[in-house]
Amino acid sequence: MENSLHRSVCPYDCPDACGLLVEVAGDRAVRVSGDPHHPFTRGTLCAKMNRYELTVHSPRRLTTPLLRSGPKGSGSFTPISWDEAISRITGRWRGIIAEFGAEAILPYSYAGTMGIVQRNCGHAFFHRMGASRLERSICSPAKSAGWRAVMGDTPSVDPDEVAESDLVILWGINAAATSVHFMHGVAAAKRKGARVWLIDTYRTPTAAAADRTILIRPGSDGALALGMMHILRRDGLMDREFIATRVQGFDEFAARILPDYTPQRVSSITGIEVAVIEELALAYARAMAPFIRLGSGLSRYGNGAMTVRTIACLPALVGAYGRRGGGCFPDTSTGGAFATSQVTREDFMTTPTRIINMNRLGEALTAGGEPPVMSLYVYHSNPAAITPDQNAVIRGLCRDGLFTVVHERFMTDTALYADIVLPATSSLEQSDIYRAYGTYLIQRARGVIPPVGESRSNWETFSLLAKAMGFEEPFFRQSADELIDHLLSLPSPLRSGIDQEELAQGRAVRLAVTTDQSRFLTPSGRIEIYNPVENEPYPRYLPTHEENGPLPLRLMTAPSLYGLNASFNERDDLREKQREMKLLMNERDAADRNLLNGELVTAWNELGEVQFYLEVSDSVPPGVVVAEGVWWREFAPGERTVNALVSQRLTDAGNGSTFYDNSVEVRRG
Repeated sequence: MENSLHRSVCPYDCPDACGLLVEVAGDRAVRVSGDPHHPFTRGTLCAKMNRYELTVHSPRRLTTPLLRSGPKGSGSFTPISWDEAISRITGRWRGIIAEFGAEAILPYSYAGTMGIVQRNCGHAFFHRMGASRLERSICSPAKSAGWRAVMGDTPSVDPDEVAESDLVILWGINAAATSVHFMHGVAAAKRKGARVWLIDTYRTPTAAAADRTILIRPGSDGALALGMMHILRRDGLMDREFIATRVQGFDEFAARILPDYTPQRVSSITGIEVAVIEELALAYARAMAPFIRLGSGLSRYGNGAMTVRTIACLPALVGAYGRRGGGCFPDTSTGGAFATSQVTREDFMTTPTRIINMNRLGEALTAGGEPPVMSLYVYHSNPAAITPDQNAVIRGLCRDGLFTVVHERFMTDTALYADIVLPATSSLEQSDIYRAYGTYLIQRARGVIPPVGESRSNWETFSLLAKAMGFEEPFFRQSADELIDHLLSLPSPLRSGIDQEELAQGRAVRLAVTTDQSRFLTPSGRIEIYNPVENEPYPRYLPTHEENGPLPLRLMTAPSLYGLNASFNERDDLREKQREMKLLMNERDAADRNLLNGELVTAWNELGEVQFYLEVSDSVPPGVVVAEGVWWREFAPGERTVNALVSQRLTDAGNGSTFYDNSVEVRRG
């Protein structure tokens, strides 16, 4: 019998939602490759997905429900049936609701799958129950808040337009790890003569594609943007006509804010030489179509939203918005493509329930509350590894009386603390529909192999739980494909005119998005440098939480080429490429502490201690240390991993995480 070939989609939290071709033999996926017909990813995959079948059929896959039989965290479990698991879960929940109320139950999920149905279907169940709501803001809500403050609902440019730019600034993005397909367009621009500048806190692998790399002091990117704008104004390098007709509030901004950001002052804030600031500003002004690709990491500081807001103003001064190949690209805006409320069903709530920020899970589990969190249901997430203040999270998970259920593919750090573990399907075993945040494409995928073992999808599991809880709404009795069909039956201007047959066949199709930025979807109809609704009506530089912190080394929790947050730790081949859990440090900082390359060191702050293997590297500037990737504790040299050093503090807007706004000291051992 010949193998069959099927289209699918990468489900992980990356911008591109890559098209996949899956070769299937019997009940197994035997090869996963890129779909050459995908308009953006064009047949290439990152190192993580090139052998995705090794994740799908990993010997680590959970294949049956499990009941804890030893202390929390011990990993001692006994197999049970799905019927028993559902009965135990719902029975315990009924008892909690009777004693404490439904708000004592908290769901915890994020982006382990990016499909619209499987990612969001738990919302409806917990809304119907009356459980506490989770504010899902761990990634980059500050980035969105900063962009909206200037550009409102204006769609960002098409990422493919970068190929027509003559100056590309990769600002705070390690595209080699997180946006590999965007670099196709960057390479095309370079072939036409474009220059590429990289601005980041350390020399990432993306530096290999850049003509110039500027290393900036962590969290000071907004000051650099203000310094560039100061020079543009000082030297008469602005597009005055564009500013007069398309920008709100520039003259006041120029008079009140810009005089304070001389190159000398900006140099003292950013650590960048005055001559380099001047050179960058001049190159930006001379470019016909300068293109800024904005990363998310620079928004994960206490000043993250203001930083993004400030950088978003830069193209306005030279009239780059509206020029093909120019402007600023944070992410795409595709939320209106589907009526997601038909999945999340906020209308199932009889009254609004309390909201708990996911970045403060440790606080929620340990600080009491009214009512206290008595049950945690975790799906497509691994909070014991990925959530700030790991020690607080683990203390909470160990708490007597907390009933924890984890729906997962693998025995993750969080699953070890569960009372019941439910086996989850992979993306190749379930139906879903995807929209990207790095392109304007959507794609439908169906299961191409049967579920591995007794694993079940999020949708199937919540349907079982709803039935056992006595929820009678027909919503919970449909299939995932029926819900997808319903979503597609509801009109959206963004899906107007798309090829329905192509979509039904599993091909990626482009949304009907107009990315011509000559129209600005803001209250004023202009780019709003002055925004009267904001607490700060004009952009300015705000300090980070740790700008004058008590410890000398700024910690960067950076992405890895071979992992995605805590995903892919199950893959031996990818872990071997990372070799070990490392901390990168400048040679001068290592010498000052008498530390040697390769030895075991401990990074510490007021939150905890984490052991790493030291890598002395000239890619890291003095005063900065870098930990790439989020490791499972099973593979760490000590008892904790990097997020034991990350605080629960939030960003200036959006209530986002501050993963990059922490300081440490490092010692031997």
